[in-house]
Amino acid sequence: MLLVTVMGQALMAAGYILEEQPIKWAAGQYRFKKSLDDGLTAYLEFQVLVYTDNEYAARIPSRFRVTLIRSDAPGGKPSQHPRYAQRTLSALVVEDFGVAILPSGDYWWMFHNTDTLGKALAEAGHLIVGYGLPWLKGDLTPS
Repeated sequence: MLLVTVMGQALMAAGYILEEQPIKWAAGQYRFKKSLDDGLTAYLEFQVLVYTDNEYAARIPSRFRVTLIRSDAPGGKPSQHPRYAQRTLSALVVEDFGVAILPSGDYWWMFHNTDTLGKALAEAGHLIVGYGLPWLKGDLTPS
């Protein structure tokens, strides 16, 4: 719910819709999608790992990462289309664009509660809007 509250309005304004997949939601996967040109679809996939009420919760913070996919295949599967692409948001920003705003290209946003989750989503959201969405559309490419 917090994901939709923090990110939903900006993504919906950009034409993305949340896929209704309750089984995947239960597994911590949330995907927004948008139809693009040339029969392509753009996907923003949030994978959330939540540790609560177990021995790991005290030692390991919950976390999420964002994967960006552009594909002509159903569900964003790999494709031979020349514009097919799949990249994590952190790798795109740090490795491809060379912006050292995150510690590494293999980065997971960590959180302990709803407050820190909201802050992590806001940080990721800025990178999604600034880099992820234009990259998926093809308007922004690394030099």
